[in-house]
Amino acid sequence: MIRLTDIVLRRGIQVVLDHASLTLHPGDKIGLVGVNGAGKTSLFSLLLGTLHEDAGTLEKPANWRLATVAQDVPDTDATATDFVLQGDVALCTAQRALQAAMDAPEQDEAASHVLGEAQHAFELADGYTARARAEALLLGLGFSVAELHKPVVQFSGGWRMRLALAQALFAPSDCLLLDEPTNHLDLDALVWLEQWLARYPGLLLVISHDREFLDAICRVTVHLDGGKLTRYGGNYTLFEEQRAEKIMQQQAAFSRQQQDIARLTRFVERFRAKATKARQAQSRMKALERMERLAPVYLSGALRIELLAPLNLPQQLLTLHDVCCGYGEPPILTGVSRVVTGGLRLGILGANGQGKSTLVKTLAGVLPLLSGQRIEGKGLVIGYFAQQEVDVLRLDESPLQHMQRLARDVAPQTTEQEWRNWLGRYQFDGDMMLRACGSFSGGEKARLALALVIWRRPNLLLLDEPTNHLDLPTREALAMALQDFAGTVLLVSHDRALLRATCDAFWLVADGQVQDFDGSLDDYQQWALSRTRQRQNAAQASAPEPEPTPADRKETRRQQAELRQQRTQQLKPIKAEFTKVETEIRQLEDDRTALEAALAQPSLQAAERVEHGRRHHALSQRIALLEERWLELSEQLETLQSV
Repeated sequence: MIRLTDIVLRRGIQVVLDHASLTLHPGDKIGLVGVNGAGKTSLFSLLLGTLHEDAGTLEKPANWRLATVAQDVPDTDATATDFVLQGDVALCTAQRALQAAMDAPEQDEAASHVLGEAQHAFELADGYTARARAEALLLGLGFSVAELHKPVVQFSGGWRMRLALAQALFAPSDCLLLDEPTNHLDLDALVWLEQWLARYPGLLLVISHDREFLDAICRVTVHLDGGKLTRYGGNYTLFEEQRAEKIMQQQAAFSRQQQDIARLTRFVERFRAKATKARQAQSRMKALERMERLAPVYLSGALRIELLAPLNLPQQLLTLHDVCCGYGEPPILTGVSRVVTGGLRLGILGANGQGKSTLVKTLAGVLPLLSGQRIEGKGLVIGYFAQQEVDVLRLDESPLQHMQRLARDVAPQTTEQEWRNWLGRYQFDGDMMLRACGSFSGGEKARLALALVIWRRPNLLLLDEPTNHLDLPTREALAMALQDFAGTVLLVSHDRALLRATCDAFWLVADGQVQDFDGSLDDYQQWALSRTRQRQNAAQASAPEPEPTPADRKETRRQQAELRQQRTQQLKPIKAEFTKVETEIRQLEDDRTALEAALAQPSLQAAERVEHGRRHHALSQRIALLEERWLELSEQLETLQSV
């Protein structure tokens, strides 16, 4: 286990951990939460050994292997699969040793011994399955079969981060530290990653601002607040409930103590000058001095987002007719015909690289059409939030300069004080309003881009991954604002909580087409997982089969014999039940036929007719149940016998 005891950690003048204690057990799946800037990443650095505590003790097993995602992926001509394989140091060492032993010219007894040891080490490192495992990781994270052999140097920044994540997952580890692993993933890859992490056997610590991701994988939540680490049992939703209750209890205790202090103070002031009460007053004064004062509960103010009401709400906003869009030939999307009407709440689904951002840029008018028509409705005002803030922000300009330029185009009658007030609502105060955006964090750039979009008073909001750098409270504030927005929303996001709260319908971007998706977000997750399995199966089917050795053939025959024996054992009870059910059905059908013959007799007494009718009904119900079971058993037999 990992144990932090009375840890003090400073970064410059900031105290990140202030006499904090925490115990992490093997197999724990922990979500580390806290506001941006609380020190979550610094805690990871402490655990990894790149930072060291200023006081206190950190205990962790000496033999534990810690894995994390590399922040930088170097330019290398190694293929994507080979780069992932490099994450397993023991495997790479064993592979080099095996290659050296095979290349050795001497074939004496000593060389044969070295070769045998190298083969054994390679087998212990699961070397014979390593490439298949690495490829399965890459396919699960959204890479295509062709990209498995593509050099790392040819991938963009976002895809390189996926490569770094795949390498961290591939590396054998006892403790896995993931800092915002979902930022560069689409929904398809995110769902796959959840399933992979659910099977991870070691200690998992993850920093994330994705509520549903934390709820899906975490069984413990650790809250970093005010330099203290507090452990809560349960996922993020349970943590919120427990913390809310704890805050109410703390506030109630503080209020009661303030009442006690006021009462004791009044007693002392009234009676300390009276001889008959001086002793009691002195006792109350000592009680006040000894009292351990409780601090009031201070909650950091979350950003409040208010979407300004559009100046007009036209019914027909935007039409795409037979549009081909992309960045040249061949186009990314073809034959796109869509109508955007007032009041729509649309989520745009699809894997990365399928064209979601291309579609949004085309709708926004940022990307010229390759062919077709884009028709704007009268009174259309678009608010476009780009996935990459550099697409809409000038990094050498300050927030105030951005507002000045925007106001000149949109609302020239406004004043500088109004611009400052608006930026202040998005937590840009004082000197920060005059700083160049290039020095801002990802979250600060996202807030500024959001403030500029909302200032335009759009009636059509096009949001492309607006939550990538936002913390959980800000994401929830955005979801609430979108729910109250009177205009139309088209949203691309891997944040399922935001999609569920905002969208009533979905478009699916896949295979060069844009279509309505007739289903819920849960249906899409199942669809995405099935697509991932299809890619993995296709990759396995296309992989060349190695020539089997005599030992391999012998092992194959042994495994086949075991499978036949297992199948026989599985078939035996099913066949027995099948025969029993079939026999009972025949017997009951004979009984029912006899009853039907009796009921046809005109001489049958009324009481007997009622009794025969009741038995006939009961037999029919029993036969129906047995026939359903007979069908189930038939399917099981067919499945097992066809293997």
